Amino acid sequence: VYKGRVSTQSTWEANAGIVVGLVSHVAQVCPKAMLAIITNPVNSMIPVAAQVLRSHGVYDKRRLFGVTTLDTMRANTFLAQAKGLAPEQINVPVIGGHSGTTIIPLLSKTDGLVGSLTAEEARRLTEHIQSAGTAVVEAKQGAGSATLSMAHAAAQFVLQLVRALRGERTVACTFVEGDGPTSFFAQPVLLGPEGVERLVEVIPSAVEERRTREMLATLNEEIRHGLDFRPSKL
Repeated sequence: VYKGRVSTQSTWEANAGIVVGLVSHVAQVCPKAMLAIITNPVNSMIPVAAQVLRSHGVYDKRRLFGVTTLDTMRANTFLAQAKGLAPEQINVPVIGGHSGTTIIPLLSKTDGLVGSLTAEEARRLTEHIQSAGTAVVEAKQGAGSATLSMAHAAAQFVLQLVRALRGERTVACTFVEGDGPTSFFAQPVLLGPEGVERLVEVIPSAVEERRTREMLATLNEEIRHGLDFRPSKL
């Protein structure tokens, strides 16, 4: 839901209400569905959805996903532009969350480009990726957000889920409950017919590890906001 210049808290509550309503129906009608949620703020909406599923006794953390594919798409695109390559040639893992500084692109782990970025290039690219969503809103002068690219990212992730359901295991970055430094964390996972089969370990560089530590308080606060949300009806 995009409401122009309505306050952030009002938008948060409106989106949370939509998530609660939809997830409640899914819990009752199709409790084993794979739920891919791209409603912002993802860092809070996935915990909201988890609480709703728990209240119905059907929560399975393997089947609930926060769609962060847009961060990966932006990281691939911006790095490709900087290096004169096609985005399809690049795969940047993106960990953390799905807002501002909680987005941590692991440029040091980029397929085929390890070690090819200077520290300054990596810093500028990281900030560009983290601020891309805000830049779109500002470019539209508050009249909209990155709606089409969000739709494309959602479609890409859902297609990966469909392939996984058909037995074609695939790796994707997504915001899930796992064993990361926060209860919910975006990270590469191996998708299979039952959802998340396992978390895929990636080891950040020292700089990326520092950025991750520095944003954990923000990410934890956004997660807690979702876990503490108490809708009037479930």
